[in-house]
Parts: sequence; C-alpha cells; structure tokens
Amino acid sequence: MAVVPTSKAAPAGAGQAAPPTQYGRALALLATLFFMWGFITVINGTLLPHLRSVFELSYFQAALIESVWFIAYFFASIPSAKLIERIGYQKSLVVGLLIMAAGALGMTLAASLPSYGVTLFMLFVIASGITLLQVAANPYVAVIGPSETASSRLNLVQAMNSMGTMLAPLFGAYLILGRSKGGTAEAGAAALTQAERLADAHAVILPYVLVAAVLLVLAIVIARFPLPAMGSATSRVAKEDRKRHSLWNHRNLVFGIGAIFIYLIAEIGVGNLFVNFVSRPEIGNMTTEQAGRYLTLLWGGMMVGRFVGSAIMQKVDAAIVLAAFSIGAFIVMVITVFTQGEVAMWSLILVGLFHSIMFPTIFTLGIKGLGPLTEEGSGLLIMAIAGGALVAVQGWLADQYGLQNSFLLTAICELYILFYALWGAKPTNAIED
Repeated sequence: MAVVPTSKAAPAGAGQAAPPTQYGRALALLATLFFMWGFITVINGTLLPHLRSVFELSYFQAALIESVWFIAYFFASIPSAKLIERIGYQKSLVVGLLIMAAGALGMTLAASLPSYGVTLFMLFVIASGITLLQVAANPYVAVIGPSETASSRLNLVQAMNSMGTMLAPLFGAYLILGRSKGGTAEAGAAALTQAERLADAHAVILPYVLVAAVLLVLAIVIARFPLPAMGSATSRVAKEDRKRHSLWNHRNLVFGIGAIFIYLIAEIGVGNLFVNFVSRPEIGNMTTEQAGRYLTLLWGGMMVGRFVGSAIMQKVDAAIVLAAFSIGAFIVMVITVFTQGEVAMWSLILVGLFHSIMFPTIFTLGIKGLGPLTEEGSGLLIMAIAGGALVAVQGWLADQYGLQNSFLLTAICELYILFYALWGAKPTNAIED
C-alpha cells in the first residue's frame, strides 16, 4: 500500500512528522537496526558448534538452542504489537534495543557459570528484543513509499541485515572459536577436558560485552532521533468497521505466513549446520574456526543478492523474481546433498545468494492489498519467523540419517516458496487505501 506519512493522526510515540526528504535519514538509521539483529542472529551460527563442544551436545540439543531463539518470535510478537500500540514505534524500538542489551549481558553470566539452561534463557531474552524491532521496523520500511517498489525498498534495507550476517562469522570465528580449544581443534580430535571446556565457555564473555555496549549506544541515538510518523493509514480499523474485514480473506497473507514460516526453517537450518558440515573430512576437511570464515561467504551472498534483487525489482515483478530465486535455491541444495568435497561446500555457500530476497519479498507480497489491516497482517508475518524453531527437526534428521541428507528438508522448503511465488502471492479481496 502506498502511504505517505503526515503530521495528522500520527501514532503516539511514532516520532515527529517530517518532510519526505527526512525519510531517507530515518531509513538510514533504521538500517543500523537491521544490521544489528542480523549480526546477533548469525553469532548463534558460530556459537552453536562452540556450545556443542562446551556442553557435549548432540546435533538435536545444539539445534534446540536455535529453536528457543525462534520460539521467542511466537510468544513475543503479539505482546510487541500491543506495546507498539501503547507507547508508539520509536519508544518501542528503544525498549527492544534495551532488552537485547540485557540479554547480551546475561550471556556473560551464562558463560561464567557456565550453564546450558541460562544460555537458553538469555538467548530467548535477546530474541524477544529483536522481535519487537522486527514488528516495528519491517512494516515501517514497507509502507512509507510507493507500493510497487515496497519489495525493492525492503530488500535494499535488508541488505544491511545481510551485511551484519556477513561480518558476524568473522567476529565469532576470531573472538569465540579462535580463542577456544574446541574451535581450533582438528575435526575428530579427542574430547576436551573439564578445564578446557570451562575456558572455552569464558571465551563468550568479551564478544557479548561488546555487543551490549553497541546496543546501548544505538538505543540512545534512536531515542533522540526525530523519526517521521507512519501516519494514520496503517493504524487499526475502528472496532465497528473492523467487523467488515477479515485478514483470512487475503490469500497472499495466509499463504505468506506459511511461506515465511517454512523459509525460516531453510535459512536457519543452513546457517546453523554450515560449520559442522563444511568442517567434515569428506567435505572441507578443516577446523571449525576455518569453516566459520567460510560462513561469511554464505551471508555475503545474501547481501549481494539483496542489492541485486532490489535493482531487478525496479523493473521486474517481485513474484517472478521470487520464483526464479526459489528454483535456484532448490537446485543448489540438491547438489549439496548428492555430491562431496568442494562441490558440496560451494553449492551450500551459493544458497545464500538465492535465499537473499526471500524474506523481504515474501513480507511485502504478504501485506499487499491489506490497506488498514496492514499492521495486524505484519504482526502475523513476523510471528511466522517462529518457523526457525523447527530447525530442531533438521538436527534430529542429521542425528538419524546423516548431516548431509538432512539438507533434503531445505530443498523441500524451497519448493513451497516456488508455489507461493507462482500462486499463493496473488492478492484476493484487496482493500483500496
């Protein structure tokens, strides 16, 4: 939907109304939020093989760490939407950053003990803060410009998210894996001693102190910045008028919820198991520290793909681009499963390029034609990010049928995205603004 924010009927706390020329400054600032939550999310990809060594976890137990992270999206999305209604978008962004900072500092406590249970809880806290940011920032970016370029605009800003995911593995490989015995050990090396596991756990403290400091600074900047108001067109419909509308009459939203849910299984499964897969003797034959550096290429491909996808969508329909990228993702995942050595490694790296445009494009296609229901639809789409919690299913498949074979689940996920692009994304009962 095309919405140009004005000074009238601005949501409380959304920020001061501003001329359109200031929207670019606001988006540039919000891009730093996309960067930070991408950075912190992918730190988990580095953290998982580290914690697997520290706590001697199975693939399922390690994947459960990521499941807890994404379960937070399910439980925190609706409370986040309620909080935004009560205190406004800008204050909600600040609260989200403070929650993330508290969770990051809590990770230092978990590392000091060390405690698997406290680690799970603190990751849940960080993810709850990110959920609040997602519920506020994604629809903000999508609706403050022409509807026909919404996918292009969100892909462009999400490229900053990918930049965070690209740099996070380098940060984690150097400050976590590179400073731990488990991270620098050769694949298949002897189990760590109790003293070595304790030292490895303490390696997490410095990285999360640095992350917490950056989040606090960013919260102060956001609190003092005059963000433009989103305007009244995206606010909830009056109670009586709301009875005439139903979110479930919009096919693109209903199937879009499923598309985001299933896409997250694919993206997070690849990111979490990448280091373990690439470091295997028959694939990359390297240490987990070295494999962590290759993970940078996976997320770097997502950044490049979003810049390229944003440019393509200026001229090509977003659904067509989504269909083409889903076909590419399916092909490289099949290659990953049925080949060995560098071919399998590089095909898995390449899936990042094809995954790049999927989340922002599905999101904008999902809210298309919702009119004044955009806010509620956005909340449901963000809740669908909880699909990442089912990465534990791939962990179970890896334990039962082998790590490489588990990527067949990812290939199946790509086929649903293709279905959504070709049919599910077509709007029904579109509401005019």
